[in-house]
Parts: sequence; structure tokens; C-alpha cells
Amino acid sequence: MAIRNIVFSDNEFIRKTSKTVTQFNESLWDLLDDMKETMHKNNGCGLAAIQVGVLKRVVIVEVNNLFLELVNPEIIETYGEQCEVEGCLSVKNVSGYVKRPEQVTVKACDRYGNEFVITGTGYLACALCHEIDHTLGVLFIDKMEEEYKPKKSKKENN
Repeated sequence: MAIRNIVFSDNEFIRKTSKTVTQFNESLWDLLDDMKETMHKNNGCGLAAIQVGVLKRVVIVEVNNLFLELVNPEIIETYGEQCEVEGCLSVKNVSGYVKRPEQVTVKACDRYGNEFVITGTGYLACALCHEIDHTLGVLFIDKMEEEYKPKKSKKENN
């Protein structure tokens, strides 16, 4: 496993549309393992392959100790709406409010090519949508309604 470099929002590569994975082999497995290590090193909760310079429809998400690997993910159903604060490893020093579905159902494959369907709500739904957007060249700042400005504590004001 290896830690890979993050591609930042000022690099036009991050705006490309990722390609469908057709080979479920050691190269894919190495990518997934490297992505997990890179995400953990950078204190993220999700990562798309494009964020580490690989133009493949591959994302990982880790929410509440649930770790998911999704190859060729596709949102097949949404329900409701929520607006939460998001950030991104590829967008430095910006976070903001983004409207997302309250619930999403995603069809994807695992690292071996086995298809599965998962439904996520709340924070997991946001994370799934955020990472799948990356495969389409979309960043959260494109959908951001308002930038999040943390309130300063009384100590910082003095």
C-alpha cells in the first residue's frame, strides 16, 4: 500500500469524467488499498480515484465505522432533502452548505466485480453523493449554497 498525492481543485484534471472500470484485478485492488491509506492519512471520510490522479469510477466512503468500496457507482434512487456542511480533500480551506438527498440508493460493484445495492441516509447519503459527483467532474463547491464560517470562540475574539 502507498499514500498517493491528492489532486487539488486548481488542477483541471479534477473536472474530468471518470471512465468505467472493466478490469477487476490486482491493479484495481492496489488502487483501492492505496485510496484507503491516503484517505486515512488525510483524515477524510471519502475519496474518489480521480482525487489521486486515476480516471476511474472508483470511490471509497467511511462513515460511522462502515467502510465501503464502490466501483462504477450509480445513484438509482433519491428521497428527501438535507442541507449540511461539506468539505473536501481536494478543496483546501473551504467548507460550505450543500443540499443533498436525505436518502440515496446506489448500485455499484465491489473490488471483485460483484454487483450490490446499498441505501444510505443522513451523513452516509451525503458522502455517497459527494464522492459519486467526483466521478462526474463535479466538486461540492459547484453546489455549495453558502460558505460555512465557523463561529469564533470567546478566547479567539480577545
